[in-house]
This record gives sequence, structure tokens and C-alpha cells, in this order.
Amino acid sequence: MTLSDDELARYARHIVLREFGGGGQIRLKQARVAVIGCGGIGSPAIQYLAAAGVGSLILIDDDVVEPSNLQRQTIFTTEDRGIPKAEAAAAFATRLNPHVQVTVHRTRVTGENVAALLAGADVVLDGCDNFSTRLVVADAALDARIPLVSAAVGQFEGQLAVYRGWEADKPCYRCFVGDALDQAGLTCADDGVLGPVTGVMGSLAALETLRAIAPFGRDSAGSVLLADLLSLRFRTIGLPKDPGCRCSGMTA
Repeated sequence: MTLSDDELARYARHIVLREFGGGGQIRLKQARVAVIGCGGIGSPAIQYLAAAGVGSLILIDDDVVEPSNLQRQTIFTTEDRGIPKAEAAAAFATRLNPHVQVTVHRTRVTGENVAALLAGADVVLDGCDNFSTRLVVADAALDARIPLVSAAVGQFEGQLAVYRGWEADKPCYRCFVGDALDQAGLTCADDGVLGPVTGVMGSLAALETLRAIAPFGRDSAGSVLLADLLSLRFRTIGLPKDPGCRCSGMTA
């Protein structure tokens, strides 16, 4: 696979990076990324993944654009109200970068459809807003051995981690949250969220997705980034593999 003249010009600032280069850009072009949720986290993530030249995006969301989304979901406009988010996000990504192929699934992720939705993906970026869906996605990504980039936000805080639990020294999502089948949690509608918080965490999720496709720098799997943007503090904590977790019985 090669890059066209337009792509060489478009991605020139990537290609000159010693740690990334033309090889990294070609890996992006070959990659398929599934994005779960096109809202607060998905919005900036889709923007940067498309701009970066990820070859294929799979956008999964069953919601429509509402006025309350526009304060933070910046790929949508007032004119998008009532349009399915996945379709509006796909239109944005295509306008931004015509080299990116976009597949839309206007559906809610369930245990019955998740394997088919993630089939063929090289990385899964989960930015959904409910815990039960996160568990379904995390379990499916683990079973399929697809790297999972998981980001979450609330009010002025965010967290981000990369999971590859089938590897001997790397945890899965359940090593972090345990075996709970579900847990209640406040949504943005209940608790609020400052708009740029989603921009920061969604952009970082896009960064980690690019790292998972074309590795550069330090591997972030095995740690969790915690962001306190009320105080503008970031800290990273180690996340060991849980020897009692089912992922401990997997081999790479």
C-alpha cells in the first residue's frame, strides 16, 4: 500500500516525525477502528482519527443529535438536530477527509450483536455513556483480542486506559472494575460535564488509538490516566493484572 500525492501532502506533519514516519501513516491507512458512541468522547476522537488518516472508521451509536449535545459534541451543528449521531458523524468525517471510509451502525450495542459490530476492527475506542455497554464491549474486545481504548468523563474529571488482557502482563477492563454485571452511575444529563473535558479526553483517546495502530513512545497498556481538570492535574496509576480474573487464563 502506498500514499497518494494528496495523502503525502495531507499527512506531511506525521511523516516527518521520526517516531512515526511514512510507515506509521501507512499502518493508519490500513487500519479499521470501531468507535462506540459518537457523543462527548466520540466527537473529538472521530475528528482526530479521520484527520489522522485512519483508513476505515466504524461508527456505532443509536442516539440522535439534541440541542443539549452541542455544548461539547463539536462535530455537530444546530442544523444536525434530530439526525442520528452516527450518520451526522460519518458525514463530518467524510467532509474532513475523503480518504477515510466510514461505516455506520445506528444501533445499541448488546451481547447479541457486539461480535458482529466489532468484527474486523484493529482497535476499539469506547466512549459510551453507560457501564453495562462498556462491559459488553470490553468482554467482546477481550474475546476477539482487539486492543480496547476506554475513556470516560464526568463533570471536571476523566479517565483513560488501554486494555490488552490476553497478554500475560496486561490487564483487561474487568481487572479494573471487577465482576459487577452492572452498576448505576450518573450521566452527563444528571451530573453535568464541562465541554472541554470531553475534548481533552476524546483527543487523548484518539492519541492512544493511533499508538495502538502504529506504536510510538511508551506503551500505555497496564496503567490508567486520571485527569482532574478542576485542578488541572494529571496522574497515572499502575493497573496490575488480576490473577483471579478470567483474562489470566488467556495466552497471547
